[in-house]
Amino acid sequence: MKITDVKAYPLKTRTALVRVFTDEGVEGVGECSPMNIQVMAHFVETALKPLLVGKNPLDIEQLWNEMYIRTYKLGVMGTQPSCIAGVDIALWDIKGKVANMPVYQLLGGAARTTFTMYKSIGGGSRMTPHEMLAQVEKAHEEGFRAVKIRMDYGPLNQDVDPDKDFEMFEMCRDFLPKSTPLSFDANNGYSVSVAIRQGRRFEERDIYHFEEPVPQYDYDGIRKVADALDVPVSAGEHEYTRWQFRDLIHQAQPDLLQPDIVKCCGITEMKRICTLAETYDLQILPHQTQPSVGTVASLHVVATQPQSRRPHEYTGPRPDLDELFEEPITFDGKTGTITLPDRPGLGLTVNEAKLKEYVIE
Repeated sequence: MKITDVKAYPLKTRTALVRVFTDEGVEGVGECSPMNIQVMAHFVETALKPLLVGKNPLDIEQLWNEMYIRTYKLGVMGTQPSCIAGVDIALWDIKGKVANMPVYQLLGGAARTTFTMYKSIGGGSRMTPHEMLAQVEKAHEEGFRAVKIRMDYGPLNQDVDPDKDFEMFEMCRDFLPKSTPLSFDANNGYSVSVAIRQGRRFEERDIYHFEEPVPQYDYDGIRKVADALDVPVSAGEHEYTRWQFRDLIHQAQPDLLQPDIVKCCGITEMKRICTLAETYDLQILPHQTQPSVGTVASLHVVATQPQSRRPHEYTGPRPDLDELFEEPITFDGKTGTITLPDRPGLGLTVNEAKLKEYVIE
């Protein structure tokens, strides 16, 4: 079997979809980070495709090495690993179809195939507490059994309004049932001292996890916050390889690791990161804001991790994304879960007509 073509599609849904085609008619689908979909598509087709055409798609680790080493000078902190992710996910999809088994079986077998999803609600820095509460109320009505509110501050906007943030968290916590976990994502928005003080306030209101409390590059600061608080502190969405996660574990010592499969070089590297987490007895809590191929691929990996049972990030159902596939893998609002099917590969088949409709020319 040989790879005959690699195509990347910037879509109106803010998706960078990747497809890998073979001479035996088996194809795979993947997804890159959505940070700049036109750039992602261009990188896939100009930097990665020439390295892949004519190669055996089943040689996944060898192709991963080729893509990573041959393009690392083009940006190992964003575009390059995200584009490798799109291709790598598609290659695993092909391998599963050839083997006639789901990707999670190829990865060692599933500890579970049904996952509680938490509703990840962004834009908090621009909302009032009442506006965020309305979003949380909607998530509860949609059937979510866990919620996270995100502030979107970034490291250049530290300590803007911690009191407003806490009021927002309190209002949402008061509304949700006690059985519904509520987490808070500062998106790198606090200084160390404020993050510790804020974290202690959150702890009094039963926060589930505290995500990226300080700038992602401040490993020493992450460690200080994690050491000072009882609540699990999470980090890792801005790390892209096992080597960066190694340094994060050693230097920052967060409680939860958050690889993002469409950023951290795909299934191949995320599985290695999971092995690293197991070695240090840490749980994986994936970052994932792509409610399509990215979410499905991430769940296939997490399915193999028996120790990582926390709810998985999900930004919510997207009918426009679902219709890109013949049999979309969807959220069950009655149970607050997503269940992976036992179909080969990722379990997704592209709807050609809808893909053509959504492509940005």
